[in-house]
Order: sequence, then C-alpha cells, then structure tokens
Amino acid sequence: MLLEALGSALLGLALALAAGRRLPRRLPAPRLVVPTGVAGALFGAFVTHSALGPGHALATLGGALVLAAALLSLLLRPARGGARRLSPNAQ
Repeated sequence: MLLEALGSALLGLALALAAGRRLPRRLPAPRLVVPTGVAGALFGAFVTHSALGPGHALATLGGALVLAAALLSLLLRPARGGARRLSPNAQ
C-alpha cells in the first residue's frame, strides 16, 4: 500500500507538471495545479484500492491517473480567441 501511495503521488505530480507545461495559459498558478494533481491521484488510489482490495497495483495506479486527470480538467479555463458567441438579441 505504501508503494502504491508513493507511486500514485509521483504519477499525479508528473501529470500536473505535464499539464502545467503543456497548457500554461489555461491553468491557474502552479501552486494550485501541482497539489491538485497529487491530491487527486492519492484520492483516486485510495478509492480504487478500497474498491478492489490489495493485489491490484496497476489498477490502483490507473484509478489514480484517472481521478488526477479529472480534477486537473476542472481547473481548465476556456481558450482565448476562439469563436465568439452572439447574444440572443443580436441580429
């Protein structure tokens, strides 16, 4: 369990750093992104380990990755310069 927790924390850290490097303008400050990725991965590992039990290390890491990615996606802001929406009253 300790190695799963350490592995999932490192996986969340790597995912958060990769997202911060790839999408710097669409994410908030790295002080928020990195802990969100790590916490999401740890919580995902906890939930997956609780559901499956011991002996499923790869599935636990997969659950950690999925939840970390889901939480990081909640931090994304809309892209700038995209298609503008017209107001319903505009003609």
